[in-house]
Amino acid sequence: MRCSITGGIVVTTLLLGASGVLAQSSPAAPAAKPAKTTSATTRQNNINEYIKLMRQDVRREKSRVVGTAMELSQDEAAKFWPIYKEYDAQLTKLNDVRVGNITAYAQNYANMTDNKADEIVNGAIAYHRKRTDLLANTYDKMRAALGSGKGARFVQVESAMLNLIDLNIQSELPLIWAAPAPAGK
Repeated sequence: MRCSITGGIVVTTLLLGASGVLAQSSPAAPAAKPAKTTSATTRQNNINEYIKLMRQDVRREKSRVVGTAMELSQDEAAKFWPIYKEYDAQLTKLNDVRVGNITAYAQNYANMTDNKADEIVNGAIAYHRKRTDLLANTYDKMRAALGSGKGARFVQVESAMLNLIDLNIQSELPLIWAAPAPAGK
């Protein structure tokens, strides 16, 4: 399992770089106003491309770590990887929603309203529900193809990787500032 721990550290390092990009685009940090709209557009396009590349690197490294931790025979690998690739494609789409939610948080951080905070939190909760459902559905497929033991190992390894990713993202996001509730509430 030593290889999995090393892989987890690599994934963590990659995510710190990706989440740092999001933090840099946060309006809470003082930034000089761009002289031209094209400069702002170019900067945002560069940030978006960087995030895209970082996400590809994270997925590739995560796949490597999962593959190593699964300890699959050739026959098992032939059954595992198509299911995993389908799972990863669906997870990537879900993570697109997550990136949008984090971006909304960064854009609204300095002027967060109760309504926007509620919208962002509900978006995060919906994301986690869908991700849990996706993992459960993938477990059912893994169990049918490889048995309960290998299916359970997949869930264990994948959950650990997702928890590392979640921890890194959460550790990079500033806590929301909340005004005291009005008296009587």
